[in-house]
Amino acid sequence: MNKTTPLGKWILLFALALVLGLIGYGLLQSLAILVDNPVLTFLGAIVLLSLYFFSVKLIERTKTSDLPAGRIASDLGLGLLTGATFMSCVIGLIVAFGCASIEPAYFTWKNQLSAFTLFLAVAVGEEILFRGILFRWIDERWGLFPALVVSAIVFGAVHITEPGASVWSSIAIAIEAGLLLGAAYKWSGTLWLPIGIHWAWNYVQGNVFGIAVSGSDEMPSFFNTIMNGPDIITGGLFGAEASVIAVCLGAAVSVLFISLHFKKIQSQTP
Repeated sequence: MNKTTPLGKWILLFALALVLGLIGYGLLQSLAILVDNPVLTFLGAIVLLSLYFFSVKLIERTKTSDLPAGRIASDLGLGLLTGATFMSCVIGLIVAFGCASIEPAYFTWKNQLSAFTLFLAVAVGEEILFRGILFRWIDERWGLFPALVVSAIVFGAVHITEPGASVWSSIAIAIEAGLLLGAAYKWSGTLWLPIGIHWAWNYVQGNVFGIAVSGSDEMPSFFNTIMNGPDIITGGLFGAEASVIAVCLGAAVSVLFISLHFKKIQSQTP
């Protein structure tokens, strides 16, 4: 929906897109948690991506531009690498500051596979909802910075209901994840990059290092990370995402993606 669409019509169609996104994400998350079958969860994620593809054509009367098949490998791969590196750096810095220690943990490959596909479902559902719908619709009508601010605030606010959450943890999520994922989406022009970042971010935090993901229960992991420092550094009960280290690093990466976006625009200008 562009700037010429009447505001009333825009609001109605925007609300419809959000409702459909919420329903799709809710069903996919329920499938992943209740059925706990990695194959079905993976297929469910593909179905939800397909539904998003066709809903854009149905509601917006236009082709979907942010799911290019030719960039699945490159953008998803870059996203996975970025998300894994980001969270490894956050935890590494917490350890370097003497506020955590890491030790081996017991895990099974079945549990790891279940968690890997569960976080795929989370990444696909939330990126469609917050970047593919919320960010993109606002960006197309009012521009980049309103889209970044609104989508980041909403993304942070919805995490206030998570265990161990606080006003600070929601602010942290808004800055380090809401802004970062929105900026990554804008720069790449595809959902594959933020999906990859989101997917690896959660999986590495929860099932590699054994840290609560947004306050959730700890899951079987390759390592146990034992926090022993102040909450402002470790993130407290909410997990490393509420660490000031994650906020600062996330803000820096967000600025990087935004800078790359504007450089790309400049390079395309005659």
